[in-house]
Amino acid sequence: MPSRSHADLLSLVSPPPQQSPRLPRILTVPGVLSDFEADPSTANPIAPYSPTQRRIIVTNHLPIRAHRHPSSAQWSFSWDTDALAFHLRSGLPSAASIIHVGTLRADIDPSDHDSVSQLLSEEFNCVPVFLPPDLHQRFYHGFCKRYLWPLLHYLLPLSTASLAGLRFDRRLWLAYLSANKLFADRITEILSSDDDFVWAHDYHLLALPTFLRKRFPRIKLGFFLHSPFPSSEIFRTLPVREELLRALLNADLLGFHTFDYARHFLSCCSRLLGIDYESKRGYIMLDYYGRTVTVKILPVGVHMGQLQATINSTETKSKIQDLMTTFKDKILLLGRDDMDIFKGISLKFLAMEQLLKEHPKLRGQAVLIQIANPARSQGKDIQEMQEEAHSIVKRINEKFGSPGYSPILLLDGGSLQTYEKIAYYAVAECCVVNPVRDGMNLVPYEYTVCRQGSKAFEDMPKKSMIVVSEFIGCSPSLSGAIRVNPWNIDSMAEAMNLAISMPEAEKQLRHEKHYKYVSSHDISYWARSFDQDLQRSCKDHFMKRCWGIGFGLNFRVVALGPNFRKLSVEHIVSAYRRTTSRLILLDYDGTMMPNSSIVKTPSKEVIEILNDLCSDEKNVVFLVSGRGKDSLSKWFEACEKLGISAEHGYFTRWNRDSPWESCQLATEFEWKRIAEPVMKLYTETTDGSYIEQKESALVWHHQDADPDFGSCQAKELLDHLENVLANEPVVVKRGQHIVEVKPQGVSKGIVARNLISIMSSRGKPPDFVLCIGDDRSDEDMFETIMDSPKNPSLPVISEVFACTVGNKPSKAKYYLDDTVEVIKLLEGLVAPSSLPSKRPFLQASFEGSLTWKI
Repeated sequence: MPSRSHADLLSLVSPPPQQSPRLPRILTVPGVLSDFEADPSTANPIAPYSPTQRRIIVTNHLPIRAHRHPSSAQWSFSWDTDALAFHLRSGLPSAASIIHVGTLRADIDPSDHDSVSQLLSEEFNCVPVFLPPDLHQRFYHGFCKRYLWPLLHYLLPLSTASLAGLRFDRRLWLAYLSANKLFADRITEILSSDDDFVWAHDYHLLALPTFLRKRFPRIKLGFFLHSPFPSSEIFRTLPVREELLRALLNADLLGFHTFDYARHFLSCCSRLLGIDYESKRGYIMLDYYGRTVTVKILPVGVHMGQLQATINSTETKSKIQDLMTTFKDKILLLGRDDMDIFKGISLKFLAMEQLLKEHPKLRGQAVLIQIANPARSQGKDIQEMQEEAHSIVKRINEKFGSPGYSPILLLDGGSLQTYEKIAYYAVAECCVVNPVRDGMNLVPYEYTVCRQGSKAFEDMPKKSMIVVSEFIGCSPSLSGAIRVNPWNIDSMAEAMNLAISMPEAEKQLRHEKHYKYVSSHDISYWARSFDQDLQRSCKDHFMKRCWGIGFGLNFRVVALGPNFRKLSVEHIVSAYRRTTSRLILLDYDGTMMPNSSIVKTPSKEVIEILNDLCSDEKNVVFLVSGRGKDSLSKWFEACEKLGISAEHGYFTRWNRDSPWESCQLATEFEWKRIAEPVMKLYTETTDGSYIEQKESALVWHHQDADPDFGSCQAKELLDHLENVLANEPVVVKRGQHIVEVKPQGVSKGIVARNLISIMSSRGKPPDFVLCIGDDRSDEDMFETIMDSPKNPSLPVISEVFACTVGNKPSKAKYYLDDTVEVIKLLEGLVAPSSLPSKRPFLQASFEGSLTWKI
């Protein structure tokens, strides 16, 4: 049943504009490619990279400061040199034209929109997005701050504790989509999809990739999430979880600060969408309907040039001197945080109180300076947090303070200039950063650079100490920091004491380690690395044919390589009719029967289609399955002339009345006594798994187990079985949700090869081969029939159709979407012929003993 969140979403998506000549041709028949379209010579070449290609940087806010003159009421604008979107420009190609798209931090009257847009475009190369005030309120303070921001930081926004049981408000969700659509509209006005690279940022724009991909199937699109990505147990509580995941997968490159954040995203894709990732040459990749989505793990850095320039400024030097005089003989600890419920400010104050309790000698000496930046959101929880922080500060200062000494100084960060904050960094002995959850947090990096000092302060010590929370993105990169659990007040207090009492030589060594990393992994490095990987991720866009499917946020682009296309009934029927000796090989599970079906018995429709195919004397039809021969015999008892190859070819019979024959390899199965106890061990420890006993094989199934744990256990079981069965005549293979042990020399590929050889020896070499399957075991069949021209022992087959079920990487040349399309294809083969039900050639030619060639 489709999600209700899709309702009315089509009204938010404007019709796609006329495609440029370099975009793929729109298919006249949905899902069908004609022969001439599949010719690689007609495919567009890879678009050559040029450093002059534009970079469109999309952020919620433009890196622009707006000021309105009181007297003239005219707007003036300047660069916001503290904005990350401004800093990342330093890492992009110098010859590239950079365009910024985003909102302004000012209320612009609608009558001024055109003039402001023109001014920003001409002077700053910026494109403003104007959101109506009510829409902005519902978009930013509503959906973003009420739902997304808490959820991404591991707080369930729908819980009674946080929002008094407030239900999910779908109107706020629609406002979020409307705002994202307005961003897409502005990008559409300036985008050249063949040449431009688009880089969108953060959780405000999670839906943007879908709106852009719908309009420009080959858009070169990267997305970086600057907040944490929670575990799947948290993210799954969001009613629009799948819509947001699919939206992100419409990007070409996804960036996260840490592996934990990326791992949680990949887990959500696996659990909610059934999409697994693979790691290849250092890159994490997901296959999403033929498109490769790359996941990049890269923590952002600071702008070294700006920090160094600020610390060398005259006003900063003067401020440093003032602070050194004011806090002479004091030990300064510094915190700088937004007034936010996740920053742990109150916990930091409580840790300071505990520090002074346990170490009385620090009273009168240790001072915690807390710079509190203005809150970015609104609400009762923010107000309560601010009141609590001020209350704790007042109590601690009254308890431990004295004339001329206050243990905690709480400063309003909004009233401080940038140079003043830098000065506080420079004089602080220790920096305490203890959010309970945060995305990256660059405060420790900034502190490290400022403590390095400048040429004007050669006498300043090159040392620093950092107490950092385990739950923020910068923590893994700060190997010399003291990591703490911010909820543990005693541990925090002890860490602060350790930081200020550590020997000077060790402080210097830790500082040098941090500075080496921070200076080499600055924001230029971050932006350059992301930009280069975005180019790499998009390099094959013009080698694939693309078309869109799905409605609303379920929209996605199907991308096919030049030699991989959908198998159409019209194409195969013409080849079927003009050939006289046909071999049809069909898998069962996942091909004739959906994997999701609980009842595996074939339907009446499947039986009728198979009987119709078998009734044509020109056809040899075989069901090639991994299932046991007893169940297949029972299920297909009504198919008199159907050939069956069971257990991947270990047992074979040509029709219902002929006996089962084995491939006569190993008749001893002593290896089962070794393998079965191992499988039982993993079955006992993996809830939802079970063992399937076959005459020639053992199969461990884990499709009903937890996806992550089942996959992990399957990998361990594979290694375990390979070790204990190293000297046995068996192979251990991992398939789709299975680990199988079977005799060597048994595979579906050998089945296909032998059937072709036997038909040739009987004077009827096949001139038409159709092979359809869905999993890894079927790839052996595809390889055999596709490579038959290279095998001198096999005849040349004029018409070969290797077809996989599901659009995924395969050795097959064709694909069908699902089992429904397989049935329709087979119906299309038998419908026009209406041949009589007789097959004298097959009975005369293929009855009798069967000799397998291994």
